[in-house]
Amino acid sequence: MIDVMDGGFFTTVQDGGRSGYRHAGVPVGGAMDAWAYRLANALVGNEEDEAVLEATMAGPTLRFHVETVIAVCGGDFPCKLNGRPLPLWKPAIVRPGDILEIGVCRAGWRAYIAVSGGIAVPPVMGSRSTYVPARLGGLSGRPLQPGDALPTGAACRHRVAKPLRWGLARSASRYIGGKTKMVRAVPGPEYCEFTPESCGQFFAARYEVTPQSDRIGYRLFGPALALGREREMVSEAVVFGTVQVPASGQPIVLMADSQTTGGYPRIAQVAAADLPVLAQARPGDCVQFQPIAPEEAERLYIEQQQRLGRWIAAIRRQWGGEQ
Repeated sequence: MIDVMDGGFFTTVQDGGRSGYRHAGVPVGGAMDAWAYRLANALVGNEEDEAVLEATMAGPTLRFHVETVIAVCGGDFPCKLNGRPLPLWKPAIVRPGDILEIGVCRAGWRAYIAVSGGIAVPPVMGSRSTYVPARLGGLSGRPLQPGDALPTGAACRHRVAKPLRWGLARSASRYIGGKTKMVRAVPGPEYCEFTPESCGQFFAARYEVTPQSDRIGYRLFGPALALGREREMVSEAVVFGTVQVPASGQPIVLMADSQTTGGYPRIAQVAAADLPVLAQARPGDCVQFQPIAPEEAERLYIEQQQRLGRWIAAIRRQWGGEQ
């Protein structure tokens, strides 16, 4: 078990998501930053879809009751294990009684805390992910609170006795920093229904991430966008990364916990390869969209997944014979 001494700002149990229920209005959800999530699991010897903790802005304080291996990946969060600095993007052994403290994020916005064996809350609809709007999954469908106890799965026994040359800290976190996030996007189904001026503004201007942003959607502020003519829309399918434009003209980027259908025009769809970049944007950061063709977006995603696969394979080789 893991005791929650402090839940942080908004820490939830997340995994790879809840597939197969969109027809019933249940979003896939899951980890916002799949890149950091999957690497964190690999670093502790888990399968890639084990449940982890996703921390937003300020992380939790946890007390461990079992010897295990942990890793923290994602934004630049100050981490301490028993009061001593703990590096990100690397595995570390924790022992019974050890206390992990994760502070306020200095860059990026989300961290992923993986534990060997995973967070073993009961699955709901095939997933352990927390969907707070419906109080579904995770730990009672809500963020962590002081006094909570988190069950863990059977841990692989690793010996982390020598410096490990993962090479991840610098390479894997390059997308985290910077106040302006360059995000590639494919023009959406209603793109041509916006005025030429609005289409140009969308890809030329910088849009600020407002404080009214969460796992459901990022509300952006910048040049207002307008349709060429007024129209009534029937609700259409939307997914993680869909950019909708409501009557205010200010874009909303839908995130992992967004609804499955929406009635606002869809000006763009963020390329899947850039969703981790978007997931690490914080209020006050700016997003600049860059146009990209669907074929290019597909190619970039395939290349990203291949690169991630090579890193995960290399990590598993590093553990070779030590499990």
